[in-house]
Amino acid sequence: MPERTIDPGKFGARGIKGSDAVARRLDGLADGIVTPVTVKRGLMARLHYLTRTEHSRRAAREAGLTVTDRTLKAWLEERRRPSTANLARIEAAYRQVRRQNVARHLLRRLNANGGTRVEIHPLNQSQVPRPLQRLVEYRMMNVRRWDRIVDAWSAGDHQALDDAWEDTIVDLGSQWGQYEYVTNIGFAA
Repeated sequence: MPERTIDPGKFGARGIKGSDAVARRLDGLADGIVTPVTVKRGLMARLHYLTRTEHSRRAAREAGLTVTDRTLKAWLEERRRPSTANLARIEAAYRQVRRQNVARHLLRRLNANGGTRVEIHPLNQSQVPRPLQRLVEYRMMNVRRWDRIVDAWSAGDHQALDDAWEDTIVDLGSQWGQYEYVTNIGFAA
């Protein structure tokens, strides 16, 4: 397809895949605990979030936090500190469980009132030589159906998220290929 960005960094343009920018923004909307996991307060908040109920514990195990109940108890009572690898597992499990818990609420808000307005910031071409730069404008569009996007994001399925986002940006018309790679995508819920 003409106008499609096949090799975005070939001449020095900088950006990320549009679906990755959407996932990053959804993660920002779902973010709950701001304190890093390496700090005592952040670690305790995540552990309490992941062990508060039996449902939370089961979801944490499915997300990759497979330690014994004895180890979890020692961490919660601060008798032991998790290793660096376990801190990474705790963070990953927290993000996955948080996504699953927030997805339904986020989907309802994004689909409300006919959809959500999305700002698409094109590739940064400041490092591209002047004759090779192309005119790619800042765009806005209204995304009416977020179901596939949020479902893929909450499941952590990058390929499904990429496919859902590509199906969405086709609504930009014949220039949709110019917005596969972007600097940023912004929206609120």
